[in-house]
Amino acid sequence: MSDKAAAGLSPRGSIAEIEHGAAFMPKFDADGLIPAIVTDHTSGEVVMFAFMNRQALAATLQTGLAHFWSRSRNKLWRKGEESGNTLKIVEMRTDCDQDVVWLRVDIQGDGVACHTGAASCFYRSIPLHQSGDGGTILEPVEIRRSKPA
Repeated sequence: MSDKAAAGLSPRGSIAEIEHGAAFMPKFDADGLIPAIVTDHTSGEVVMFAFMNRQALAATLQTGLAHFWSRSRNKLWRKGEESGNTLKIVEMRTDCDQDVVWLRVDIQGDGVACHTGAASCFYRSIPLHQSGDGGTILEPVEIRRSKPA
């Protein structure tokens, strides 16, 4: 059985099939990756962004736990395998041309998604309308944890 078949993935079809059909036909980029946006299913906050390859997508579909492809470590990883902060999939969606997946998750463990211990990987804001006379200074953002620490 091919990786695609094992993952419940269909080969790419026509634009009409991709945009309006019922078959999941994800489009991986030239590196074999598809972006994954992860949000907390309760708060709706974006908690992380990562990439999946076919193997990570198949493992996610089979287990209901988020798996990703680490570009820096060049390996498959299950979120929370070291920290215990796993991402249990509540709902998984794809966009109109099936080249992105959106994971709505329940953050298990301490309720934090970022490896730094922050509730979300997006814990700093980039101020707009800078004068351009120096470096941009990031501003901390308070993000509500999905579970009490």
